[in-house]
Amino acid sequence: MKASACLTVVIPALAAQAARIVQSNDDGWAELYLRSFNDALNEAGHDVVLSAPADNQSGTGSSDSPPIPRTEPCEYNSCIGNGSTTGHNDTRPDLNWVNSFPVTAMKYGIDTFGPQLWNGSAPEFAVAGPNVGTNVFVQLPFSGTVSAAAYAAHDAGIPSIAFSAASTGRLAFDTDPVPLRSSLYGQLAAQLTNKIISSGTPYLPPDVFLNVNFPKVEDSCAELSDFKWVLTRINPGFLSPPDVSFCGGERLPTELSVITHGGCLISVSVGNAKDKTTASTSSQVVVLEKLRDMLSCLSSSVMLIETSDQLILQDHKEHSQKMY
Repeated sequence: MKASACLTVVIPALAAQAARIVQSNDDGWAELYLRSFNDALNEAGHDVVLSAPADNQSGTGSSDSPPIPRTEPCEYNSCIGNGSTTGHNDTRPDLNWVNSFPVTAMKYGIDTFGPQLWNGSAPEFAVAGPNVGTNVFVQLPFSGTVSAAAYAAHDAGIPSIAFSAASTGRLAFDTDPVPLRSSLYGQLAAQLTNKIISSGTPYLPPDVFLNVNFPKVEDSCAELSDFKWVLTRINPGFLSPPDVSFCGGERLPTELSVITHGGCLISVSVGNAKDKTTASTSSQVVVLEKLRDMLSCLSSSVMLIETSDQLILQDHKEHSQKMY
């Protein structure tokens, strides 16, 4: 797969901080966003095992069921329907498909494919996505991408990140040339993953995952340096205890307000993997210390969105067409 000629910034290898990573999604194992991120992680020196559904399983949430025999080709004709329940790329056993749900695919990566390729060793980190379409606020329980990451953190005890992207339009793994949006999302996702892993263990607090949403890639947001990372919360905090103290306040903006504001803002929410809501203040503190030097504060115009229930609900309605 060729990298986009427009993307000139390369993530440096992190041999000293390389990790064993399981990667999944809900759009399917042959989706280009997934493969671009996989390329970026491998280029950074990580040992990555991809384990994702055989085809698009968007919106299946936490569904989990043993895989069944595949009788039709996988999405984009990326596998043959020979009756197998799982399979892998002929020349790359690290690229695996599972004929079931995203959570099931993540489970297979953690329990089966990873240890098989790592001489019995367990994964150290898990990532899901980037999803084709954002996943914010009330969308989270229905998202297979988010649910795969939450499963890794809550059920398997493996720190995880779910990535989702606002630029939609499905793309096959062998699309050539690779569009800038796919390469850029892959590099951004690798940038945050590398940052967390280079911060040292424990990578994240127990039972915590990060929910990350990228804005659209467009003329004003077309280089890695254009984007700003913003620490956010998943759900509005009207009745919640104060958030971590940051940027002069004790209430983080919601990911919904950030991702719908426009510009090149990336929302990073600290999530409770048990219920996919905002994690505790103590967990936010840990994540803030790991990411502080890459985070940006918001302008007052964004913060104004937080002051009205009506605006938040209106923003969600306008955003509800996004894919899970």
